[in-house]
Amino acid sequence: MAYNEFAYFYDELNAAADYDALYRYVTQRLTEQGVTDGILADLGCGTGELTLMLAQAGYDVIGIDQSEEMLSVLRDKADELGLTGRILLLRQDLLQLDLYGTIRAAVSTFDTFSHIGPLDRFEQAIANAAFFMEKGGVFLFDLNTPYKHEKVLAGQTFELDADDALCRWTNRYDAATGQVDMDIEIRDKESGEVCRERITEYAYDLDTVRALLDRYGFTLVELADGEDFGPVRPDSQRWIFTALKRYTQQEK
Repeated sequence: MAYNEFAYFYDELNAAADYDALYRYVTQRLTEQGVTDGILADLGCGTGELTLMLAQAGYDVIGIDQSEEMLSVLRDKADELGLTGRILLLRQDLLQLDLYGTIRAAVSTFDTFSHIGPLDRFEQAIANAAFFMEKGGVFLFDLNTPYKHEKVLAGQTFELDADDALCRWTNRYDAATGQVDMDIEIRDKESGEVCRERITEYAYDLDTVRALLDRYGFTLVELADGEDFGPVRPDSQRWIFTALKRYTQQEK
């Protein structure tokens, strides 16, 4: 899954996202585990709002996305902020991840890992993150919940009306596979041009996620609601996981 033309409208259409709250939560979890500097990978960094904030906090950030359009937007932002030297941008599929060395932490937000599935691909992405993680390294990622797929997205059509673009997306849910197919249409208000993309998400139950983290050497140290960062509720629409790596790949 890759966002292409969507990249140029992403920030405007995602304006309601509370990046400050997300940044505070992420950095608090990292600090609690003693990760206050060093190399951090943002897996599926998109246009890089969180990437830039983490670089400004002193981390050496690797921003990874398979959309060149997303990386281009992020590159321009980094140049404007004078952060080019603190951010390495890599165009990669998370299923073929190659970081050329170890990292102290990885973050992945705004449902990147929800898009990776089905289950064997989701497992491979976790395995790849684990492969490059130092002992004591922190892995923070979020997922849309089964509740959101079944009760919020299934069979629904949504619209976002921003200054420059109108976004409309329709969701089709398959209960047997936990899969949601999303047909996205974005209309540029100035030019009238319309771009269309189809993306897919998958839902996983908590026991499955916990088992996969454990299989690849992670201990889940915190699970929170991924939107208000409080306790998980039955109607939570997003989970955010904080996991700690128990050993390096060489020690396995």
